[in-house]
Parts: sequence; C-alpha cells; structure tokens
Amino acid sequence: MELRLLTFNALFKGDVRPRVEAIGARLEASDYDVVCLQEVMAPGMARLLGRLARSFPHRQYTGGTLIKGGLVLLSRRPIARQRFVRYPLTRPIRPELLMRKGAQVAVLHTAAGPFAVVNTHLSANRDDDWTPGNRYSAVARTELATLTRALSAIDASMPLVVVGDLNLPRDAAALAEFCATAGLRDAMAGDDRPTYRPTPGWPDPPAFDHVLLRGDQLTASCRLVFEDDRVTLPDGRAVYLSDHFGVAADLRV
Repeated sequence: MELRLLTFNALFKGDVRPRVEAIGARLEASDYDVVCLQEVMAPGMARLLGRLARSFPHRQYTGGTLIKGGLVLLSRRPIARQRFVRYPLTRPIRPELLMRKGAQVAVLHTAAGPFAVVNTHLSANRDDDWTPGNRYSAVARTELATLTRALSAIDASMPLVVVGDLNLPRDAAALAEFCATAGLRDAMAGDDRPTYRPTPGWPDPPAFDHVLLRGDQLTASCRLVFEDDRVTLPDGRAVYLSDHFGVAADLRV
C-alpha cells in the first residue's frame, strides 16, 4: 500500500484568500491521498479549500470563529474516526494561545487496513533558542508529552505518521526525546535543508516541518515542494504560497 501525503503550513496572514485559492487549485491537480495543513485559521478558508479541492471529499477541521489549532486535513481516503487533542495552556502568555494549538488524529481506511495520520502545529519558539533550558523548550516538552499520550492510545500495530510544523529543528533535544519516548523515527533524518523559507533577515533557518513514522513496516521517501511557487495578486505583486515549503511524503506499508 502506498499513501501520498503533503504537510504544509499555509500562513494565516497576508493575502490569505488568493494564496488559499492557489493552494486549493494545486491540491485539486495533485495526486496526494491526504493533505495536512497548518495555519488555516478561518472556517471560511477551509470551506473554500473544500470547494476548490473537490476530489478530497473527506475533511477534518473543527471550530466556529477560528479553527482549532488552525489544522485542516483533506483526504481522498475515507476517514474512519477522528478527534482533536488540545495542548495545555502554558506560560509565557502570548497571542498564539488564541490558536488553541493541538493535534488532529485521524484513522483512514486504506487497502492495507487502518492507517493513523496525526497533523499538528506546536507553539513557536519566540527566542529562537532550542536549548533544553529555554522557556519555550519547556513549552514544547509539555505539548509533546500530551501528544505522546494521544499516540499511546492508538493501536501499536497500526502504521502511524505524525506530520506538521513542530517549530523544532531536526536536531532539537526535545524532538529527539519525543521520538524516543513515542517510538517514532524521522523520515528525513540527516536532511539539513530548511523548510522555513530563508529571508535576508534569517538566511539559514532550520527545518520545522517533519514527517515522523511509527511501525517497522512503514517507510517513506520525502521531498520539498512549493519552494518557488507564487501567486500573482490583483495589484500585480507576486507572492509565495507561504513562508514555509511543503513536504511531500510517499508512505509505503
């Protein structure tokens, strides 16, 4: 069984609608089986994606004024069950807490049986300091502990993938501890390319977007996408789809 997956932080601010329209068109033309998006904050934008990417009839997002966690899952495979796991509120107090961050847990029907997909977006590290003693490293460990408990409730024999913007570099101690505790392995281990778009102010950002696997029979080959994709706005400006690159993963059981 092969499952083609995309994880992509769609950026919740700045020219949102035209970028979402472009993303929806690209998804509809793609061969992905399941798409995990982060930072889709408005239910109206999620509904717009549904109208544009009609070949993804199975969808998961929750919330009224704002989507919980900004998380949207689109699937061409049926979703057997789903839930949202919210991360606890932690200090320092920050506007980001309004996003109610957490994880989407979905079990898909596939030819090889049930397959668990977890889409998440962890809190940002406002200090850009991922050493163990940093205050935001403590936030990450608290959120990852909640995620670890959610994963432990999923049948260990079921293949499982955790994807999304973890806001942790690939070599962060908190990420390594999480993978060891939850029995996950990094499908992109050793890949030092950034997944956050480099800027003049931050020319060498880390990889924040990850594909983590559980299950001996599950393998993945990953590639970066949307590196140069732009959309032309009505005023003639050309903007990137997001401040992140997408990660496409071909998963095989």
